[in-house]
Amino acid sequence: MAGDASVVVTLNEDENRWEARVDGELAGFAAFHRTHELVVFTHTEVDPAFEGRGVGGALARHALDEVRAEGTHQVMPLCPFIKAWIGRHPDYIPLVYGAAPRPAAD
Repeated sequence: MAGDASVVVTLNEDENRWEARVDGELAGFAAFHRTHELVVFTHTEVDPAFEGRGVGGALARHALDEVRAEGTHQVMPLCPFIKAWIGRHPDYIPLVYGAAPRPAAD
């Protein structure tokens, strides 16, 4: 199942969530709380009309990429979707609070 190239993800600081839009229409969001050290993902939701189009994956990847790029916070994935997505994309595990560091490649 390929992602939909028209998914645009933006941070909505006022609502404490990353939002995914398809052709300008809100298709889903990933809600979070930010602490001094953590970005705590609490809930991810995709409108049923947009399921199967890569919206959830786009939300997870974009949000986690932004957290990684900032370099100031770790992630606590309380949201089952974000937690499972990270599990399928091990390059993001080092972002998770309390995760064991990955061994260096030879």
